[in-house]
Amino acid sequence: MKRKAKAAKKRKDAGKGKDMAQELEELRQLETPALVARYEELFGKPPRTKHRAWLFKRCVWKLQERRFGGLSVATRRRLDELMAEIDFPLPDDRRTVTGSVGRGRKPGEPPVGTILTREWRGTEVRVTVVEGGYEHAGVVHRSLSAAVKAITGSHWNGKLFFGLTQRRAKE
Repeated sequence: MKRKAKAAKKRKDAGKGKDMAQELEELRQLETPALVARYEELFGKPPRTKHRAWLFKRCVWKLQERRFGGLSVATRRRLDELMAEIDFPLPDDRRTVTGSVGRGRKPGEPPVGTILTREWRGTEVRVTVVEGGYEHAGVVHRSLSAAVKAITGSHWNGKLFFGLTQRRAKE
């Protein structure tokens, strides 16, 4: 009998005397910044997103967990066991990862090692295609357009600047 009374008192203290429906209605009325503050109060850290519906659902879940109790220790232990038993069937060539996953080159881009040249305002400009971008004057740029902008000071289409593509005719 004492155990039930203690549990009921604990649940009542979790809601500070309010019933769950009243708390949910108060949450529903909160604006997004107030929901963010409530989330931080409940979880002890800032949310990963400020999407109002997501914040509302997470806050409601946490309030219900506090009010009615979360998963029992036995349930959590069983869930851990079940998750450990999950075996995702992968083909042999996909079981291990070696190296790093890099961004692939787009179709039509010049291969690594290509040197692009052009005369610009009386000087020869050279850009080398390297892994991860385009190198000019010792600086690697993520795109050809960024390299050309560093050369000219204004925005250009990189492929157009080096003559790798033609302008489309107006229809």
